[in-house]
Amino acid sequence: MKARFVCPTWVKDRRGSSAVPCFCGRWLPAWVGVWICVVPLAFAQQPLDLHGALTAAESANLELRAARQQRALALAGLTTARQLPNPTVAFTVARDTPHEGVSVDLPIELGGKRGKRLAVAREEQKGTEIDIAVLARQIRRRTREAFYLSLSAHEQTAQAKNAFDLATRIRDLAQQRFEAGDVAQLEVLQAEVEMARASADYETMAQGQRAADVALAALLNRDLATAIPLQAQLQEIPPEPTPQAVTEQAMTSSGDLLRTAQDLKTEERRLDLAKAQKIPNLDLSGGADFNSPPDFRVGGKGGIAVTFPLFYHGQGEIAQSTARLELLRATVASQRSSVAATVAGAYFDYSAKVHQVQQYRDRVLPETVRLEQMAEDSYQSGKTNVLTLLDAQRRLNDVRKLYIDALLSAQSSFATLEEAVGVPLD
Repeated sequence: MKARFVCPTWVKDRRGSSAVPCFCGRWLPAWVGVWICVVPLAFAQQPLDLHGALTAAESANLELRAARQQRALALAGLTTARQLPNPTVAFTVARDTPHEGVSVDLPIELGGKRGKRLAVAREEQKGTEIDIAVLARQIRRRTREAFYLSLSAHEQTAQAKNAFDLATRIRDLAQQRFEAGDVAQLEVLQAEVEMARASADYETMAQGQRAADVALAALLNRDLATAIPLQAQLQEIPPEPTPQAVTEQAMTSSGDLLRTAQDLKTEERRLDLAKAQKIPNLDLSGGADFNSPPDFRVGGKGGIAVTFPLFYHGQGEIAQSTARLELLRATVASQRSSVAATVAGAYFDYSAKVHQVQQYRDRVLPETVRLEQMAEDSYQSGKTNVLTLLDAQRRLNDVRKLYIDALLSAQSSFATLEEAVGVPLD
């Protein structure tokens, strides 16, 4: 069965067969049209969870991609360190005898200088990998924060919409009571003002949600004009680790400690290379002279040259490298204390944020909802005026916003703790 495919409107062909719209206007089976239209749309609308966002940032983030290009520089450094000195070939012509000559000079490095240069280059390559890993952790933290910021913006927008609907319902209730003669028109005007304020808050939250979506899309290197559907719960707070566990883990995986420890290893290799430079190189030469009548027509020659380290023997480089090693050792000791303090501070901050979330979730928010419902029931029964109901509604909206802010703050604090430790904690 064939059908003309002219997306996006379903049509019938002359034989009554099912057909779908196609831009090319050719006759295609109907199921092909369905596949072309529906399948890409389904993939485009797949929701993104936190794991998917972190994975996408790891592979697609432009800043991280640019940093990974530093590996090419490190490999070039290895290639440079692996090079051998080039020989020198000389050919001479003179009026004196011998009239012609050719010679080859070959410098030979002693003391394992080439191997020590390679060792320095390999340590520098490891340092590059650590820098990339540290940046990847920063991108992970920023992505996690942007993900939950976008999620909280969606929550705030939904909350603002609920507040607007509630204000509309109160306005309608005040209008009904006014028409029944139970209240003055002033209460209707007050309810309308509250509804207008709720509408403005809703529009503001919607714009903030768009800004948060753009920030997340930029980190994931996606189209900024296309909203990313998210699949997660802002209320899912990661469990608290133990302070001893995170501190011990940070001592082996903290980015600052790893970078300084690697700089220390690299400097030790530089010191070995500087000491090897004290050993002079050999310059071997060999060749032949030609056309020196009447003594000879061809005569060989050779030589050896050594630079005698009388005045300069690398003492400046050795002193500089030794001083830098002492500085790095002191830096490692100070950073261990600093990392322990940073991790402890991040841990207790996250613990406090989790406790705040629990208080809002278990006590503050349920009691505020109960108060708002009581105020609405009292107003409907004529026991209170509309100002009391509006005040209860504002208090409920404020508490809900603060609860969402507390959830976002806890998620951001966990991301900071994770970066300080240096490894994923969930």
